[in-house]
Amino acid sequence: QVQLVESGGGLVQAGDSLRLSCAASERTFSSYNMGWFRQAPGKEREFVSVISRSGGSTYYAVSVKGRFTISRDNAKNTVYLQMNSLKPDDTAVYYCAAAADFSELRKKYGYWGQGTQVTVSS
Repeated sequence: QVQLVESGGGLVQAGDSLRLSCAASERTFSSYNMGWFRQAPGKEREFVSVISRSGGSTYYAVSVKGRFTISRDNAKNTVYLQMNSLKPDDTAVYYCAAAADFSELRKKYGYWGQGTQVTVSS
């Protein structure tokens, strides 16, 4: 059972940066592909980014590519999401999740954190 805890959310202005962290309880953290998703009010949860077990492969949603960077530190059991040039449309609850597959599909992720709120004001 993998427990995930996100942190780093907050209220920022458009153009600012934030770095989200997701700490995993599981010592086998490196055996999971890790993803970030987000859910805005009234919308479905959507894929943001995924990173492979070793960190060698990453993939991004079109809406964040070039602005967000996913990374991981397997020694610290932590995955990060560096968010730059934030826009009001990035306002959402951000969730990290763990999966056996390298995937953008929500259904592939069996473990989820509780989420952290990111609010971007214009």
